[in-house]
Amino acid sequence: MPKPSQPKVPVALSQGKLLARMLKLNSSSVSLILVIVLGTFLISQDVQIYLDQRRQIVEMEQSIDLAEEAVSQMQAERDRWQDPVYIRSQARDRLYYVLPGEVSYLVMNAEGMDFSDTSGTLGAVLAEKRNADDISLEAKAAQENWVDSILESVLRASLDSEVAEEK
Repeated sequence: MPKPSQPKVPVALSQGKLLARMLKLNSSSVSLILVIVLGTFLISQDVQIYLDQRRQIVEMEQSIDLAEEAVSQMQAERDRWQDPVYIRSQARDRLYYVLPGEVSYLVMNAEGMDFSDTSGTLGAVLAEKRNADDISLEAKAAQENWVDSILESVLRASLDSEVAEEK
């Protein structure tokens, strides 16, 4: 005899039971999750090595590009120095050379010069020359003969013995 059907009454489930019912974890799904987690841990070191190598490759490519740019600049500079017109203009600018028959005039006001200038200009050159003259005057005014001083220093160094320090 069939049982009479009774109406189903909804019952409130606790959150834990509700979560367990929604997930329906069984052994195959747990093992799949474990394989994915284990695979992630095993691959992570290889991925990190790969990313480090890619970073090093990018850095090396950048350094190669910089080196190639420097080489091209040096080649352009070398090509400029192969041109006699460029060499002549550099000699005129840097060394104040003139062609035969030309007269070079260098006009300057010595009272108006700033001798403390260190920018590599003519004022700096004159300041260096002035300071060099002071040093050479002091060297000329030295009372001792420098050869005797060197000989005395060598003899002292060779004949003196080390003195042990007492503590």
